[in-house]
Order: sequence, then C-alpha cells, then structure tokens
Amino acid sequence: MQVIESDFITDNSPVQETPIVTHQQNKMRLDKFLSEVLCNLSRNQYIRLIEQGNVQENASHLIITKPDYKVQEGQSFLIQFPEAVPAEPEPENIPLDIVYEDADLLVINKPAGMVVHPGAGNWNNTLVNALLAHCPESLSGIGGVKRPGIVHRIDKDTSGLLVVAKNDFAHQELSKQFSIHSIERTYDAFVWGRVEQADGKIEGNIGRSNTNRQKMALVSQGGKTAVTHYTRLAVYGGGTASHIQCVLETGRTHQIRVHMASLHHALIGDYTYGKAPKTAPDFLRNFPRQALHAGLLGFNHPRTQKHMVFQTPMPTDMQELKNFLEAL
Repeated sequence: MQVIESDFITDNSPVQETPIVTHQQNKMRLDKFLSEVLCNLSRNQYIRLIEQGNVQENASHLIITKPDYKVQEGQSFLIQFPEAVPAEPEPENIPLDIVYEDADLLVINKPAGMVVHPGAGNWNNTLVNALLAHCPESLSGIGGVKRPGIVHRIDKDTSGLLVVAKNDFAHQELSKQFSIHSIERTYDAFVWGRVEQADGKIEGNIGRSNTNRQKMALVSQGGKTAVTHYTRLAVYGGGTASHIQCVLETGRTHQIRVHMASLHHALIGDYTYGKAPKTAPDFLRNFPRQALHAGLLGFNHPRTQKHMVFQTPMPTDMQELKNFLEAL
C-alpha cells in the first residue's frame, strides 16, 4: 500500500491505495473491505470517511459515498485521510495567580500540575482554558486555536512565571525577544548529589531521544542549541542533594532537566531523567514532581519597551523540601 497524489485531493492530506479486490472479496461491502485490508481504522471510521467523500474508485475516479457499495474483483480504491482538526478549547472558570496584567499581557504564576495548553490526554483544566474564561476577547490568536496567547510554556510539573500575550502585537514583540534570547529566566532547582563546581555552563544540543520519543536528550547531530548557566547555592546532607539556580540562555523542551541529568545531577522528583538513590530518605524519594520553579522572569514591555522583572517565591512544596534538606 502506498501514499500517492490524486486529482481528487483538495489539500495536503495523505492518500492511501488499497490492494486489489480479490475473487473472495467480490461483492463485499466497501466499508468492510476497507477495514479488512487496511486495518488502521475501525469500520465505523471508514463509514464516516466514505460518507464524507474521501473514497475514490481508482480506475473510474468515481467518488463513492455509500458504505454499502459492493466492491468488484479487480477494483482498487484511494482513501484520503483528512488532517485531524483539534478541538477548540472551552473556557473554564479556573482561578489564576495573576502577578501582573495590563491591556497587552499577563504574567501568571503557574502552579505545579497545571498543563499550559491542551493536548493529547489534557484537553481540560489547562492554563489556556482558564485564560479563555478570564479574557476571552483579548487573547492573541497567533499561537493557533489550541493555545491562544501562549508565547512560551513551562512543563506541567514545573511551577512559576510565564508571560501571556493579550493581542497579536504583544505576541509578535515578545516572540522576538524569545528568539534573540533576551528574556531573563531564572529557576530554582533541587538536584541529587553534590554539585562540585560553584557555578558552571552547560552546552549541548537537545532533541528527541532516539530510544524513547517521549524524552528529550543531548544529541550529537541535529537538535537545537541549548545553553544553561547554573550556580550552586547549597549542599545538603553531606552531599545527598544540592540547591542550584539556573539561568537560561535558550528555552528548549526539558532543558534544565536534560542538562542537569547529563551532569549526573538529575532533579529530585524527576522520574523521567533520573531516579532517587536507594539510600535517600523516603520524603525525598517520594517527592511528587520535579523540584523546579521558574522564580524570575524579565523582559521589555512590548509596547512601552520598559524593562520589567517579576519574581515569585518557591511554592509551599518546594519550601518544605528545602526545610527537610536543611535539617539533614
């Protein structure tokens, strides 16, 4: 089976050609034939594709819209698979910790556990759902239907500051600052082990892992340039853990998590890129999320160009983590 182009294609959606109908399949219903020979969708899904005009008889170019059409020996068919249209997020009355707001932007202190924008498995209770309820008429549309106003994001289980554009002008101007890496971003993190250097710089391109596509990794070829500066603030329990601050030059997916894991200092609570030492206390071993907080965010206001810096303290769970470590 091959993906090909055909005259009946009206967009860039993929098209698949079926095998030729055999003698045994003669007079079989079209929907049943497609579900048997292609197997990648259910019979009901093929019925919808047929009824929507996405199936064509190969030789005659006839578009067939009846699922009970009887196939004939020697025929083959072309099926167009339209691109999935993401569901438009619904406004939800979710409380927001708004640090700053004006006509152009908001600065939000996002709690750990909140997803920034809707995606697979997280269509509700996201920051976008909350924003659509808070200011539905003024959010930027540049980010697309799934994430209006979102200029950048932080991971679901990372807490802290991010800026949201309320109009297209603000979105474009803030995006320029992110593209030239002039945005100030400082994170607090608690990592496993003693970080020996008082400060350092981690460089290494980050891309999708070749062994696990759900993870990011340092890659020798491809990927995107990533630079993290870190400062060691404290070491606890004779080297059980360290408190560091990270300043980002770039903002790649999972950047701090990947970079610190590359130094063998994975974040406490980050079970994707590291694991707790067997000798660690249960409180540390069971910390429920990566110990990472975006505590400082600085940028030039998109309209006035005034430099603005916002700071927020570590949330309760990370402060309790710090208190526990200090008592070791």
